[in-house]
Amino acid sequence: MSSGPTCHCQSESGDYRALFAAHGLRCTRQRQVVYAALASTREHPTAESIYDTVRDESGSAGISLATVYNTLETLSNCGLCRKLATPGGPARFDALTDEHAHVVATDGSMMDLPEDLSDRVMAGVRDPELIAEIEKRLGVTVGRISIQLTAE
Repeated sequence: MSSGPTCHCQSESGDYRALFAAHGLRCTRQRQVVYAALASTREHPTAESIYDTVRDESGSAGISLATVYNTLETLSNCGLCRKLATPGGPARFDALTDEHAHVVATDGSMMDLPEDLSDRVMAGVRDPELIAEIEKRLGVTVGRISIQLTAE
């Protein structure tokens, strides 16, 4: 059973220096602004919607859309957020980095499955024997489990 959502985003002051350092990242104003915008929502925003948020909140603060994309890619690569593919739509991002299930709605939006239901779904695929068989048969190493349910 999960121990609850894992979000690295708790910072009362909005200063993420220690958090970024712990993940091997240099702390820049742009990274702090983008991460704060992502960590403040549970709506699984796209890069474009994060850009709109930071532009609206800080008058752009000198942050371009390309900077937002690059920052999100960097945050995802170092484990501070998850990049979530959606069928036929732009990638979405999640500051909760624990293994949990998502539901993709017909409009392309994404939401977390309630924790109790997510735990039940994830339990079915966390079986070590099942993972070992998948790895053996496909010749891969499973590093993370990501489940998305698609609404009709």
